[in-house]
Amino acid sequence: MPFNRDIHTVSELSQAVRRLLEHHFLDVWVQGEVSNLSRPSSGHLYFSLKDARAQIRCALFQNRTRLFRGCPRNGQQVVLRGRVSLYEPRGDFQIIVEYIEEAGAGALRRAYDELRLKLEREGLFAPERKRPLLRFPRRIGVVTSPTGAALRDVLTTLHRRCPHLPVRLYPVPVQGDDAAERIAEAIRLASERQDCEVLLLVRGGGSLEDLQPFNTEIVVRAMVECAVPLVTGIGHETDVTLADFAADLRAPTPTAAAELASPDRRELLRALHLLAERLERAQRRALNERRQRLNALVERLTRLHPQRRLRDRAQRLDELDQRLRRTLRRRLENASQRLQTLSGALHALSPLATLQRGYAIIRRHPDGTLVRRADQLQIGDPVEAVLGSGRLRCEVVAIDAGERTPPPDPEIHPEKE
Repeated sequence: MPFNRDIHTVSELSQAVRRLLEHHFLDVWVQGEVSNLSRPSSGHLYFSLKDARAQIRCALFQNRTRLFRGCPRNGQQVVLRGRVSLYEPRGDFQIIVEYIEEAGAGALRRAYDELRLKLEREGLFAPERKRPLLRFPRRIGVVTSPTGAALRDVLTTLHRRCPHLPVRLYPVPVQGDDAAERIAEAIRLASERQDCEVLLLVRGGGSLEDLQPFNTEIVVRAMVECAVPLVTGIGHETDVTLADFAADLRAPTPTAAAELASPDRRELLRALHLLAERLERAQRRALNERRQRLNALVERLTRLHPQRRLRDRAQRLDELDQRLRRTLRRRLENASQRLQTLSGALHALSPLATLQRGYAIIRRHPDGTLVRRADQLQIGDPVEAVLGSGRLRCEVVAIDAGERTPPPDPEIHPEKE
């Protein structure tokens, strides 16, 4: 008897199984060990999650991987959340991972959050209780494991930045059952001694379980009660512990903590060099100003000194004397020239000059009356003729009374004999 067969293709069956799985297992939590981890260039992560009897393929796509730094790793116990699916090209049953954390981290994270809220409500993380660090500490204390890489990083950084700065180590375990008590005890001891101006609490990176001692109440309260400013450098940059909240200053790494707590010798030398240059320029400017001021005062003193005034007055007196002499000489020369001019003019008008040219002055004798016209005399009258040189006594023998232009009257009247 024939029977009906419902035949499916491989693709159809794979799609049906996929829909069935995704419909019934939308959100599942699974715990296991990571193995066969693969990191292709696409940025997606593929791995197997296994236990003692079975394993499941898992896919963590690139848009989620950046949320889970340090997780997953081969051999790591994890708890993940995702949806069950089927990779049709190979028919592989797999989990598409939405969230993943290290096994045990969930309970630790909840305890971490509860304690953080409790201590925060008490004000232990308040910004106003944070203390500033000294810029130039005389000694730095370090609370960490004596065998860990964190101590080596701190010492290397301090030697590079400030080799003369002494360091006191408070050795403690940084993980384990008694680590929290030992760390709190070391912090209290450093607070009692107060032989350091700043205290570093450091350790390298690790899982949440590894950092658990730094998320305990005993350590946080010891840090808050510590009399010495405290800097933390715990784990990697993404690791934040309760100790970081309680610290006066949090650094992302142990190296950064050492850098924050110590002065940089090279920067100090550069700053000192700049200050020396500024001081030299200021001193040079001040000296120039003082020198200019001194020169101005000396010049003023010299100008106002009595001897200078006497010299100035003497020089002025000499100048006035020379001006007076030149003025007198010039006036004498002018007067002499004028005298010569007037003398020449007077000589030209003098009767004597007229006589020298051949003229004569006639006077009646003996009364000396000046004869200007011929009709003033009569024949036989004695007269006297004054010549340019000498005199003549004559007698009038003839008279010509014709009108002629008489010579100019002399201005000088000779004395009568």
